[in-house]
Amino acid sequence: MDVRRGLPDDYEMIDFDAGYARLPARFYARVAPTPVAQPTLLRVNGPLAELLGVDPDALASSEGVARLAGNRPFEGSDPIAAAYAGHQFGHFVPQLGDGRAILLGDVVGRDGVARELQLKGAGPTPFSRGGDGRAAIGPVLREYLVSEAMAALGIPTTRALAAVATGESVYREEALPGAVLARVATSHLRVGTFEYFAARRDHDAVAQLVEYALARHYPDAKDDVPALALLDRVITAQAELVARWLGVGFVHGVMNTDNCSIAGETIDYGPCAFLDAYDPKRVFSSIDRGGRYAFEQQPRLALWNLARLAEALLPLVTDDEQEAVRLATERLETFPARFEAAHAAVLRAKLGLLAPREGDLMLARALFDQLAAGRVDFTRFFRWLADAAEDDAEDARLLALFPAGSGFPAWLESWRARLRDEPTTAEMRASAMRRASPAFIPRNHRVEEMIEAAIRGDLAPFERLLEVLARPYDDQPEHDALAEPPGAEQWSYRTFCGT
Repeated sequence: MDVRRGLPDDYEMIDFDAGYARLPARFYARVAPTPVAQPTLLRVNGPLAELLGVDPDALASSEGVARLAGNRPFEGSDPIAAAYAGHQFGHFVPQLGDGRAILLGDVVGRDGVARELQLKGAGPTPFSRGGDGRAAIGPVLREYLVSEAMAALGIPTTRALAAVATGESVYREEALPGAVLARVATSHLRVGTFEYFAARRDHDAVAQLVEYALARHYPDAKDDVPALALLDRVITAQAELVARWLGVGFVHGVMNTDNCSIAGETIDYGPCAFLDAYDPKRVFSSIDRGGRYAFEQQPRLALWNLARLAEALLPLVTDDEQEAVRLATERLETFPARFEAAHAAVLRAKLGLLAPREGDLMLARALFDQLAAGRVDFTRFFRWLADAAEDDAEDARLLALFPAGSGFPAWLESWRARLRDEPTTAEMRASAMRRASPAFIPRNHRVEEMIEAAIRGDLAPFERLLEVLARPYDDQPEHDALAEPPGAEQWSYRTFCGT
């Protein structure tokens, strides 16, 4: 990349629109990023920059890095920290807000989509609650890597535009090198944003949020009651999002309402992880001691979060409280069917069942029972199942994944019998299955290796993972080692929020 220097002081590197800052002042606090000692570039996401209509070389210049670090303002930006509340592990916290993230404004991309640009780790804000507002290099590079992997997997997500080292240390259990992440999202509106104003009985603010969210995310929503229109669309967005998480073995780790996006995007990659060996009760977060956010619990928690959104919207539905509850409950009761339909589509694609038949979901459930009993690697199994769909000589490799005496051979026969009903060729079926089951995910042990190397100043593992995960559905024989599951250490693996 050509790292340019000496850009004019008034060079408009990014064409900003005010966006969220147009709402009344009680929605946020105006706050500038806090300068850092010696910012240096870790990475610029060139393809994303170009999608946003931003010159990646300009971002990588000394002036660009200074702006990404918060040392100099972007021309036209209007930095704010958004206010929101949230239920954290089921307990309501009436004020959270952007404690270490500063929203610079909207950027309208070449695709016509408006996205918010936020600097995460840019210093304290009025919502920091005594924190330093900073981020360490590990969580920054984890979010960069995993969010870009999720984008390549086709899962709605926030994305990473750039990462910058600050030249300063942040102090958690130990001193760690600091960094700032430039993150984009179609918005950073959360269920907790609505809860913040509902808790204060500021119904006018909730109504403004509904209007803003519908115009931004769901302009074609149809309902005589705008609050119900928004609830209905967010229910669908969350049902489809969680179904896709389950399809790749993703565990968010902290599905609090302040991490539940109104846009239906994956947001906040703190204690996230991916299943290696399949275990529906698997928990990775060091603080989730009760298994609240285990892999299999994610659909239930999505509905729980949506119920909190519904509660915040009730005063806008009708003045009759009982009728408002009835109408909102009607919408919430559609979630299970919407999720099951989205999840069934994901499962059929992974099993090569292109023409739906009665009994398909029973077949899938029987498989997951076998995977759990044998602690079989989730990603490897489905990728190899695609190979077996094309050539039954691959069955032996699948069978070797299961312990002796398992019920998998019987399941395999049932699956092959079901495939005979499919109106497609083996080659077409296998190709479709490979598009639904990645060869590469951000393996937890590889992510940790990348972070440890980065702390030592070695970004080569980070760059290598980014390159491979940009094409997760492609066979990349030269990188087969990155598809290998970990050993027994996977069962002691824990993630941390990084705050």
